[in-house]
This record gives sequence, C-alpha cells and structure tokens, in this order.
Amino acid sequence: MLANIALHVIDAAWANAAGLGTLVRYADDFVVLTTSRSRAEEAKRRIEAVLVGLGLRLHPDKTRIVFIGDGKDGFDFLGFSHRKTPSKFGDRRYLSKWPSSRAMASIRAKVRDHTDRRFSGRELHNVVADLTPVLRGWGAYFRYGNSNRKFAAIDSYVHFRMSKLASVKYATRGRLRVSRFNYDWLSDLGVYRLTGRVRRWGTAHA
Repeated sequence: MLANIALHVIDAAWANAAGLGTLVRYADDFVVLTTSRSRAEEAKRRIEAVLVGLGLRLHPDKTRIVFIGDGKDGFDFLGFSHRKTPSKFGDRRYLSKWPSSRAMASIRAKVRDHTDRRFSGRELHNVVADLTPVLRGWGAYFRYGNSNRKFAAIDSYVHFRMSKLASVKYATRGRLRVSRFNYDWLSDLGVYRLTGRVRRWGTAHA
C-alpha cells in the first residue's frame, strides 16, 4: 500500500508521456511496453527523473531493456516469465507466460520443507493435508497462462518427495520403492495435482 501511495507520481507523470508506451505497475514492480528501443530509453530516463525527486533509483540488476519480438529474450514480472513463442500455424509469435525460475525454486523449496525426513513419523495423510494448501495456492496464482509443463514438473517433484519420505517411513528402497509408491498410491493419498488446472486467459487477463 505504501509503495502504491509513494509511486503514484509515476502514474501521474506517465499520463503526460503520450506515445511512449504502456506502463504496467503493481506496487514497486513495473514494466513499460513500447515499440522501439529509443522510446524505451526515453521512458527509462523519465522514470529515473521522477524517482530522483523521491530519493529513489531503479534497481540496477533488475532494470533491463529487452526486445521480445523474435522470442530470443523475455522478461520476468510478478513471478511470471514472459516470452514470445511461435504459433503452431504460420510464422506469427504470441506472448506466453509461465512460472519464472525463481517461482519454481520457491515452490520446490516449500515442497521439500513439507516432506522433509523429519516428518517420517507422521501419518502421510497429515503430511499431504499440510502440503495441499501450499500447492493449491501456488497453482491458483500461476494457472492462467502457459504453465502446463511447469505444473507437470512440480507434480513429478511432489511424487518424488512423497515417495522418498514414504521410503524412510517404511524402510523401503530401490525398485520396491518405485513399484510400491507409484501414481495410484499417490492418488490414494489425495495429493493435490497441478496438472490439468491451467485455464485459458479471460478478457481481463488478455
């Protein structure tokens, strides 16, 4: 809330920057979408001038000017990686988004923490009950876009971590673990699956 109040001056200044592009801001994170490098550089200069008056500056490591039209580069914003990907039909490219590397690392760390071997003495259903809100909340945020492959990767990681915890609990190793703690076993535990929960963008998201 404080960031929105303090940085409202950027929105006000941008209202007088007709033709430079579109400013998209959430609290202290923002991007400017424009059509040329010269316009991007001018936008950066104007925003820097506004921030100086507040005693602030753009983060040097997070501030970049990138060209995404050819799909070779992209940018991260609000946890999503944005990149132009080729269409299945023709030569056109469309802007796609999926969980960023940082977002993937974050959810893996939470899954790892909730399935640590120190919980091997607990009932697995209780472990799943604690893990479910974490997966559901993360999935609800990232379900709009092109997250299918990332969701499948997290499902696979959850399966790996749960089977590893179960193998410690029941002193099971090797091939027996693979055959015993399979997909049906995971489903019977009621583990929340992210696969199949991606939604098409609505008008607001587009």
